[in-house]
Amino acid sequence: MRPRRPDRRRRRGGGQVRRLSFDDQSGVVPLARDFTRQALYAWGWLPAATADQRAAAEDVLLVVSELVTNACLHAEGPDHLAITCDNKVIRIEVTDRGAGQPAPRTPHRAGRPGGHGMFIVQRLCLDWGVVRAPGVAGKTVWADLGAPA
Repeated sequence: MRPRRPDRRRRRGGGQVRRLSFDDQSGVVPLARDFTRQALYAWGWLPAATADQRAAAEDVLLVVSELVTNACLHAEGPDHLAITCDNKVIRIEVTDRGAGQPAPRTPHRAGRPGGHGMFIVQRLCLDWGVVRAPGVAGKTVWADLGAPA
């Protein structure tokens, strides 16, 4: 089964949004990274002209990987991924059916295997959070990253 066709819409203020539904796909982390990479090319983040721009694009791909991986490990897998972009911020949203509350492990110990995902998200992002819709199972974990200069 192929993923649904990506949804590409304009947002107020000139931003764009792209959505990907996973529809019980396997290999969702590479699928999410490829989808995000295509969006970054379409929005001019890639190919990167400078080291800072390359690092910003890699940060976006890493955050997508971490959020989708967390949905796989802790929430029965992701339902969909949404990416929005304007000139200043890119927002990543991963929706799943899980009831858990993501949080960085504290204290963070770099030498310990596993448990680094939300610590990485917290360090790389301008902000992040969780949204739950009343009466609906699951949540959306979102993260905002700054656009490269």
